[in-house]
Amino acid sequence: MTLDTRTALARTDLADQRMEGLAPAERYAASRVMVCAEPSTAIRADAAPDAEQWDQLLFGEVFRVLEEKNGFVWGQAARDGYVGYVASSALIEQGHPPTHAVSAIRTYAFSQPDIKSRPEGLYSLNALVTVEAREGRFAKGAGTGWFVEEHLTPIGRGHRDHVAVAQAFLGAPYQWGGRESLGLDCSGLVQQALYACARACPRDTDMQRAFFRQIVESDRKRGDLVFWKGHVALLLDPDTILHANAHHMATAIEPLSEAIARIEAAGTGAPLGYRRV
Repeated sequence: MTLDTRTALARTDLADQRMEGLAPAERYAASRVMVCAEPSTAIRADAAPDAEQWDQLLFGEVFRVLEEKNGFVWGQAARDGYVGYVASSALIEQGHPPTHAVSAIRTYAFSQPDIKSRPEGLYSLNALVTVEAREGRFAKGAGTGWFVEEHLTPIGRGHRDHVAVAQAFLGAPYQWGGRESLGLDCSGLVQQALYACARACPRDTDMQRAFFRQIVESDRKRGDLVFWKGHVALLLDPDTILHANAHHMATAIEPLSEAIARIEAAGTGAPLGYRRV
């Protein structure tokens, strides 16, 4: 059995105790549950502020910590399973479980239940909030400020149309490893759109291609996914795609035929196939 190092909380010197018998390690230990206390923070390839960003945590998301040193912790994101390094300052001990998720593309939390008070954030779609008080149209999030409650949805309800959710990201800058509304990558866009609809979705393109059901090209329709090596796009209709991409350096709409020709000319090759979510 070959473990995927992206999602296995295991090294040769240290592994999560849940990996005992699955991954050889010198030592096994219990992970400590912490949560992201910033609007977003990077999950990095190494314990350094300039190390490559592999993924992100959003506010309220759980990170299972196995090791801490030099201002970083090593562990695993509970939501999508990604393993990496997070700045210690971005995490706090877990309190009460979240009650709501941010359902707007992005929103502020205010210092008081008043839109004229100091704004904090921005908090992105799918950030997790524990509502601890209400006043008028506002809901107080534990560890943060007062949200306009129309921008929050009880856990598990969510949106119904992942295509409409993805379209709300149109124009958002491209960010490698990003999942936040202020910048994200191709697989992050798909994941965030499906999370907002209370749907499961892995993090990377190869994981997503293996996760969703294959369809024939002629059967493609709105809401399906088209995959290339290292890239994914969402179909707005059989001939038009929406995708976060480094060519436009943004989330953009373009004809599928033009994207196929451009990506193939760049040396990536033809699409690997289509999937239905």
